[in-house]
Amino acid sequence: MSVTAFATFRHFSRLPLVDGLPQGWRTWSPRAEVAPVFSVDSAVGRSGAGSLRIAGGGNPAMFGAWRARVSGVVGGRTYRLTAWYRSDGLAHPHHDATARLEWLDAAGTQLRLLDNALEEGHEGEWTRLSHTIDAPAGAADVHIDLGLRWSAHGTVWWDDIELVETTVTARPVRLATVHHRPKATASAAESIDSFCAVIDRHAPAGIDVLCLPEGATVVGTGKVYADVAEPVPGPTTQRLGSVAQRLRCHIVAGVYQRQGAVIYNTAVLIGRDGAIIGTYKKTHLPQNEADAGLMPGDGYPVYATDVARLGMMICWDNQFPEPARALAMNGAEVLLLPIWGGNDILARARAIENHVFLVASSYDMRCIIVDPTGAILAEATAEQPVAYADVDLARAYHQPWMGNLATSIWKERRPDL
Repeated sequence: MSVTAFATFRHFSRLPLVDGLPQGWRTWSPRAEVAPVFSVDSAVGRSGAGSLRIAGGGNPAMFGAWRARVSGVVGGRTYRLTAWYRSDGLAHPHHDATARLEWLDAAGTQLRLLDNALEEGHEGEWTRLSHTIDAPAGAADVHIDLGLRWSAHGTVWWDDIELVETTVTARPVRLATVHHRPKATASAAESIDSFCAVIDRHAPAGIDVLCLPEGATVVGTGKVYADVAEPVPGPTTQRLGSVAQRLRCHIVAGVYQRQGAVIYNTAVLIGRDGAIIGTYKKTHLPQNEADAGLMPGDGYPVYATDVARLGMMICWDNQFPEPARALAMNGAEVLLLPIWGGNDILARARAIENHVFLVASSYDMRCIIVDPTGAILAEATAEQPVAYADVDLARAYHQPWMGNLATSIWKERRPDL
């Protein structure tokens, strides 16, 4: 990745004043009556020579920002904003302190909603916000806004602001889902063999992640959960591991995992080498599974692979917003959903509200691959039992009415309520 410094701002107490403001900076607020108190603080600075200060001034509706206009940006090129802040008295720093980019054309017209930088790290009392994004077509200038909002008695100091031109490497991933329902099988092994035969016949080359349904070891057998429960690793993961190794892909599948007297409804994640990367134990059990003696899980692990950070949910988990949200907050970029049956609208909603890709494999629901806007990219059917979609995890999705949801949903959510 190449990086070219485009604009750097620090040592604010050394800048000459123009109309009482540091050179190159002005203040902004939606209305004069909610404007905060702006000043240059020579006593506070991450670089040791002052910072841009904003104080609430006792106004609970306050909202304002220091603003610098940077010229010479080019539409279609990629830029990264980095800004550091220190705060005092902020009830919700992640929500109240804002660093944003407003892209303008040559006439000064806003080209899209502002792009928010998100928290990326800490050093002592200072927090780093950062955002990497392509400038929209026609961009000539950009406003850097460093703000504070809705914090009557809070104060924020901004320092070490940098805008660089950079490049973003595409992150292509081939996701796949399977539509198949084994029938009249005599055992878990026969059901798994049936799935493997479908994969062998229909899976294209180059798949990175393939999702099978929930309960792949019980479907078609007529048996109960305890009959097919097995340890993990065990016969099923060994069989699926051989397929994953041969195809050089990751496989997610639903099994029933036995640990002593405990049985879980589990999704296993198998790596390209055929080894188990991790498991997820279904946290939301419907009444019939609880009454059958299954045990719920208690966590939402996310697994970093060579293509993406993967999280898993199972069937009834999809009915509730919390599992997908927890996985996304833990860093998942792709959600794998082995599901017996359910509502594909909810699956699409989980992708939208968390800005992730989602792959669902089912018996009684559409087997779909969904992008972060909820669009269905591919669907497996009886006629096409394996469907795939090529996606780019580095792609930004902009919606005209809400901007870049990859950042806005995390900046604007209210977990404090």
